[in-house]
Amino acid sequence: MVDVKICGLSTPETMDGALDAGADFVGLMFFAKSPRNVTLRQAAELAERARGRATIVTVTVSADDALLMSIAENVRPDLIQAHGAETPERVTEMARLTGIGVYKVLKVRTAEHVAKANAFVTSPFIMFDAMPPEGAVLPGGNGLAFDWAILKDATRPYMLAGGLNPENVAEAIRVTGAAMVDVSSGVESAPGVKDLSLIWKFIEAAKAAR
Repeated sequence: MVDVKICGLSTPETMDGALDAGADFVGLMFFAKSPRNVTLRQAAELAERARGRATIVTVTVSADDALLMSIAENVRPDLIQAHGAETPERVTEMARLTGIGVYKVLKVRTAEHVAKANAFVTSPFIMFDAMPPEGAVLPGGNGLAFDWAILKDATRPYMLAGGLNPENVAEAIRVTGAAMVDVSSGVESAPGVKDLSLIWKFIEAAKAAR
């Protein structure tokens, strides 16, 4: 059965809703420009609601050492998502510094972008997300999909992201064979506002896929 990550959770109500719906991963966003951004205190409180029920992920974008250590000490996530311009060396250093597993997000448009995954040898898996449009403020969560066919030669375990929603997630899983999927804007009624009914529908569709 496919594992589902609900990303960009920012309230106790939506965190509880995602957990009750069966989310396997829950994502907490640390990026000031995002409408899903949370403070360390918010993240710590939300993480405690999820601890032991789902894998807690903190999403960072080219984070410095100080922020990473604050996240590690205050939030105590299970995984850190590297969603910025991190190099393979930086991903390795992030994991060493925090003692927490770090996985890399690659923004892709072509098979050549997918092939870059092989350089991130310490990343337990890769997240493939759509390349953001020129001039976009957000590195992800833009509601854009990419041609799933470019993943046919992917050799690393991966989580599929980018433009997924309750209507297309089953098809995305059928085409790619993805074992893990991620959604943020696809289960929102407005930027940063999670819709509990959409979260339930997304998880049901993903779990029923294949």
